[in-house]
Amino acid sequence: MDTQRLILFFVFSFSLLLLWDAWQKENRPPPQTIAKQNPAQVAVPSPSAPAPVTPSAQAKPGEAIPPSSAAPAQSERLKVKTDYLVADIDLRGGDIVRLEFLKQKDTLDEKLNFVLLTPEHHYAAQSGLVGPGLPTHKTTYSANAREYALTDGQEKLQVRLEAPGPEGVKTAKTLTFHRSSYVIDVSHELVNGSAAPITAHAYFQLLRDGKAPPGDSAMVNTYTGAAIYTEEEKFQKLAFGDLDKGKAAVAKPTDNGWIAMLQHYFVSAWLPGEKGQREYYAKRLEDNLYSVGVIVPVAAIAPKASGSVSASLYAGPQEQDALKSIAPGLDLVVDYGWLTVVAAPLFWLLQFLYKWVANWGVAIILLTVLIKAVFFPLSAASYKSMAKMKLVTPRMTKLREQYGNDRARLNQAMMELYKTEKINPLGGCLPILVQIPVFISLYWVLLASVELRHASWFWIHDLAAPDKMFTIPGINMPVGVLPIVMMITMIFQTKMNPTPPDPVQAKVMQIMPFAFGVMFFFFPAGLVLYWVVNNVLSIAQQWQITRMIEGGKPLARR
Repeated sequence: MDTQRLILFFVFSFSLLLLWDAWQKENRPPPQTIAKQNPAQVAVPSPSAPAPVTPSAQAKPGEAIPPSSAAPAQSERLKVKTDYLVADIDLRGGDIVRLEFLKQKDTLDEKLNFVLLTPEHHYAAQSGLVGPGLPTHKTTYSANAREYALTDGQEKLQVRLEAPGPEGVKTAKTLTFHRSSYVIDVSHELVNGSAAPITAHAYFQLLRDGKAPPGDSAMVNTYTGAAIYTEEEKFQKLAFGDLDKGKAAVAKPTDNGWIAMLQHYFVSAWLPGEKGQREYYAKRLEDNLYSVGVIVPVAAIAPKASGSVSASLYAGPQEQDALKSIAPGLDLVVDYGWLTVVAAPLFWLLQFLYKWVANWGVAIILLTVLIKAVFFPLSAASYKSMAKMKLVTPRMTKLREQYGNDRARLNQAMMELYKTEKINPLGGCLPILVQIPVFISLYWVLLASVELRHASWFWIHDLAAPDKMFTIPGINMPVGVLPIVMMITMIFQTKMNPTPPDPVQAKVMQIMPFAFGVMFFFFPAGLVLYWVVNNVLSIAQQWQITRMIEGGKPLARR
């Protein structure tokens, strides 16, 4: 296999992988309607060994505990505003049913704020208590106000909700919002005024449909689904498809970890407090709804005593520095796959450069230059080999004409030519193969980094979105400058490489820049910027090396 064929094989293999992911995403069976499903109707989870509330009221294992009060036809909502977010809390269950971020703009319309938890996707953060008569996410709570706002100088804001409990037992749910934070603390309190001790469980769950978020690119397939982390089993995805088939591997009961829902750039996660026994679950509900959560025990509460159980909800962007400081392993939601060992240092370097230049576009350019410099010796060896191959191309063409269909004689003659001219036919490929893991890792770094979202660079207002500088009249197709420049640089590179003797290969090499150019119209601008800079540097390096080789020994005269 010659140099051009091998390079072509790897380039198109990577392209087909991306296209296959996109095709699967576009052609998956349409989800069932969710119009008839109400989040408040979702069954209350039960621990594997539920505890009794009183000695006379036992809960059977696996039994769904009924709500303590009937859900009204239409519930009221509270509105909470901080400097980072606006939350809607449904009094039915005290659930957070809508969460708007004031520091993040919408994917499709930058004039609007981004909304993560939303009724449109039945995406909600729910919690409740497990035990006869105890409040669940179906119970109607009461509150002292309908609107809450974090005032100047106030560091945290508490919203206290109260609900009826069993006879002699008072219950309350408190949500604590913090200044400049996406963390919301949720606690359930019980005051035991009865004559018997209370033992119970609390659950914290995330509910969502299986649809991809609005604006998710079909050309750049990203993960939307659940995930779980424990110290024993580490980070694991719980894909909706696996939940459909009952194949999702949920972690065993443990004393650590968290559960989450992921989508491109954003995550919501329930983070139980200090180490303590907990049980995880993940399941598909009817009408394309999915539920993931954690159940934790409530310490026994003696008569005339009180107790509480709490967990923190992080719902916000996947900013790695912030995630690391919130919970162990939470930064792993920024998933680079099997190339994490390479991608993580690349992101660290990209972030380091950004701190110096204060612009993500410039940081991408500098990172590309640094990577190109590190691989300069390998690239030089590759370009030297291609330059020599270009010089002997006329002689290889004559050999093909001379031996015709005699493949054995042709291969023997070509090997003799390579030996005489001291050319390694794989010399142009092997250095490129070494660099492929780094290039793919950088691809995923630029794709997964929320820091690039709505980051500007010259005419580009969002490095995480396709470059759309102008629109072609008549067909209303947005076109960017970077993909056009990318196409031009690929044409230059094709002209600089030796022409394949095989006419079919030659045609494919000519078409490839235009095929890739069309693909890059749909890629995030940050990725295209990286490829453009890389191509420009490669052209400059290849031109210099080719000029030096052609100025030396004229191999083609033999």
